[in-house]
Amino acid sequence: MNNYRFILQPYKGVNTRHTCPQCERKRCFVRYIDVQGEITFPNYVGRCNREDNCGYHYTPKQYFQDHPDAVKEKIIFEKPIVVPPKATSFIDVAIVSKSLQKYDNNNLSLFLSRLFDAVTMQELMHTYKVGTAAFWNGATVFWQTDIDENTRTGKIMLYNPDTGKRVKEPHNHITWVHAILKYKNFNLKQCFFGEHLLRGETKPVAIVESEKTAMIASRYVPEYIWLATGGKGNCLTVNYQVLQGRKVVLFPDINAFEDWNTRASFLKFKGIQIEVSAYLEENATDEQRTSGYDIADFLIQSKPQETLLNAMIKKNPALKILIETLDLVEL
Repeated sequence: MNNYRFILQPYKGVNTRHTCPQCERKRCFVRYIDVQGEITFPNYVGRCNREDNCGYHYTPKQYFQDHPDAVKEKIIFEKPIVVPPKATSFIDVAIVSKSLQKYDNNNLSLFLSRLFDAVTMQELMHTYKVGTAAFWNGATVFWQTDIDENTRTGKIMLYNPDTGKRVKEPHNHITWVHAILKYKNFNLKQCFFGEHLLRGETKPVAIVESEKTAMIASRYVPEYIWLATGGKGNCLTVNYQVLQGRKVVLFPDINAFEDWNTRASFLKFKGIQIEVSAYLEENATDEQRTSGYDIADFLIQSKPQETLLNAMIKKNPALKILIETLDLVEL
């Protein structure tokens, strides 16, 4: 892995994305920083993510050429510091296999049984490699299995079997398998939940935040491979390589549209064909926003025998594909 002294500022929220000095588009400009913390560049030293529509890119090397008195020391750009990469840690496959049972004592599987028949529920749990954990009674473990079939870790969560909502009282019931097993020197590098489903598949990819949502959506809209980031979406900018060469659609949760739209700009810059659905942002009611609705909640409200695609086309016959149906916004 090559570490340069001057790099584009890593994404750490919308506050790390700025207004481009050329096109004046907000939250699309990334500034350069000095990893040694000795040099602070002017605000115009950076790159606009809108490569096709703007293309502004003013590098530190150009800055030093234009301002030779900015620093006294000689800056070396051609020879980056090389740091040996640390190997990714994995969970023993035997542990994963052992968990794929006892679904009668798994609150998530009990909830899914309210939506689908027993065979479909079992298929969902096994297809996505979702197991039962004994850490809390009725707990679920979402295994993060990468495209090479290696399990990076498992996220343990507790759900209400009747509502399918996460149990957050008296505390937020969420923990990690590698933490419980107390692995020493465990080097966690998360991947998309469901990433292993990309192997050998060419279907377009749909990405959501919640693991449960990805599972449910895969039954209603099987035209896509459904993945989950399992959080705020860091996988989108860290593990994006697995999306190369694929058509990708993002379905951000309510109130997360701007954040994911910014991440999508980064992915497009990396050459990924990507679009963002604004359906929830534009159609959710105030009550739905308060309740924290995601795309799975809308899917569940549609008739079980219809996919969301068919349901929406029935409402508006002019819409022919899922992207048009969900008001996708092209970057």
